[in-house]
Amino acid sequence: MADYEQRDYDVLVIGAGGAGLRAAIEARTEGVSVGLVCKSLLGKAHTVMAEGGIAAAMGNVYPEDNWKVHFRDTMRGGKMINNWRMAQLHAQEAPDRVMELEEWGALFDRTADGRILQRDFGGHRYARLAHVGDRTGLEMIRTLQHRAVQSGIDVMMECKVYRLLKDDDGTVSGAVAYWRESGRFIVIRSKAVVLATGGVGKSWKITSNSWESTGDGHALAIWAGADMIDMEFVQFHPTGMVWPPSVRGLLVTEGVRGDGGVLRNRDGKRFMFDYIPPMFAAETADTEEEAERWYTDRQGARRPPDLLPRDEVARAINAEVKAGRGSPHGGVFLDIGSRRSADYIKRRLPSMYKQFKELADVDITVDPMEVGPTCHYIMGGVRVDAETAATTVPGLFAAGEVAGGMHGANRLGGNSLSDLVVFGRRAGLAAANYAKQRNLATFSDKLIEEITTAALSPFSSEGGENPYTIHAELQDMMQSLVGIIRTHDELVQAEEHLARFKERLGRVSIEGNRQFNPGWHMALDLESMLTVSTAVTMAALERKESRGGHTRDDYPQPDPELGKLNMVIRFSGEPPFRGEMSVTPEPIPEMPDELKALFEEQQH
Repeated sequence: MADYEQRDYDVLVIGAGGAGLRAAIEARTEGVSVGLVCKSLLGKAHTVMAEGGIAAAMGNVYPEDNWKVHFRDTMRGGKMINNWRMAQLHAQEAPDRVMELEEWGALFDRTADGRILQRDFGGHRYARLAHVGDRTGLEMIRTLQHRAVQSGIDVMMECKVYRLLKDDDGTVSGAVAYWRESGRFIVIRSKAVVLATGGVGKSWKITSNSWESTGDGHALAIWAGADMIDMEFVQFHPTGMVWPPSVRGLLVTEGVRGDGGVLRNRDGKRFMFDYIPPMFAAETADTEEEAERWYTDRQGARRPPDLLPRDEVARAINAEVKAGRGSPHGGVFLDIGSRRSADYIKRRLPSMYKQFKELADVDITVDPMEVGPTCHYIMGGVRVDAETAATTVPGLFAAGEVAGGMHGANRLGGNSLSDLVVFGRRAGLAAANYAKQRNLATFSDKLIEEITTAALSPFSSEGGENPYTIHAELQDMMQSLVGIIRTHDELVQAEEHLARFKERLGRVSIEGNRQFNPGWHMALDLESMLTVSTAVTMAALERKESRGGHTRDDYPQPDPELGKLNMVIRFSGEPPFRGEMSVTPEPIPEMPDELKALFEEQQH
């Protein structure tokens, strides 16, 4: 019989970043018991890497800003493939969620008359990112975790969820997890489950993501039979550190460009003027002189192309490097030192100043930074209902980066933090209401035994494969074959590699015992990474066009017909790999006429 601990909750929240914390707080407010699982320590979430600000049309800097403009920017940034209702709710509710954070203790930077200050960011027509210097995500996590602990939520740290549990009618009713420190299993029964596990970036070699981002929530949802959408859309943030190698991929906030920083190639040229796409030409400066007027007075002048959406900037940097015009270490230069005073930079960008000084021995008040694209975010995820964040599997909800639809083909900077609190709240509320109508399920010892035996199988294997070797090869393969530029032949090669990796994972051998065994943890994380990497590759093969974060060199233009479709991934069978994964194009729900009219207004 399996040896395990058992806990019972009304609502189980998996993931303790911004979305998970906000969901847990809302569910607890509804009077239900809440268990919150985090893979590492509370407060150690990828949300912290969202440095530049939280997007909300509060109108504190530009009074003409409103939710309609924010909605329009979000849809255009996502290349119109977003779930329009999610984008609408997000734009409408984000200001209230920011004010709520302030009421709970978040200390935002202020305007001269005491209102919350807002900064410019790529793809946003107006300055609308509320911020705390360049440490906004950290302030948000600090605020939410204090509120969560105060609310009486049971937090389980350094605990990884291995499988979701379903009752006899197919409703998600709990999970099997294990404590990373002891290796002991824990069965958590619950009446509803919220996934808020973040991203998938550790499947790529160059990434801003920390070690936790192995796609566990995406994989758990796939294995549970949930619909996944938009998995081909992976965002490569245009500015990650490229030197020294030990910190390659570490995020350089978009706030640097929002506060006046500009991109230059090795010749000192501001190359972004050569890469303005037709969709954004009407509102983007054509010359450096025009862009400078925007920086000085911002009265009617068009925005500098350095602040185009992230996918556009990342592709431009990639093109400059491939053309031989990159910086010495394979990136480009990001210059703010020649454009802003040292005091301004240290006040507005304290983390960036410290990061480059300590890690690269570069004083950004004097010298330019070397930056290049880094895998940062996945727009794709679990298909959810916009109103409730419910997935297609009963009892399972999802919010944050693990949920798909909100950002379409490309996420605008700053929309991630507001996404977390808008839909984290909605997920927590809906999960609590769902839980009030259910009883706890009962699971047989035989089922738990099968799951725990599968988790422990690497200890009894004599195949001799090293999980770290497989992971390193997976990262290299995904970076080169399913990276920022893709082709049919390379994606087919990627599928062949993934099939071999899955076979090799079955031969992984782990030595030692279960007590904090990192090799064992990596072996189990690889199940998630290989599952998610397969979904991304399959969806990328099916989308024969270039759109947002998905660029096909063999199909360089967007296809209007494919722009009406989501690529839906489904899995049937036994997790992780004994089953069939399929991809099906399905129509995107049509936007209502009153929202379509907003885009016609802008054209006029």
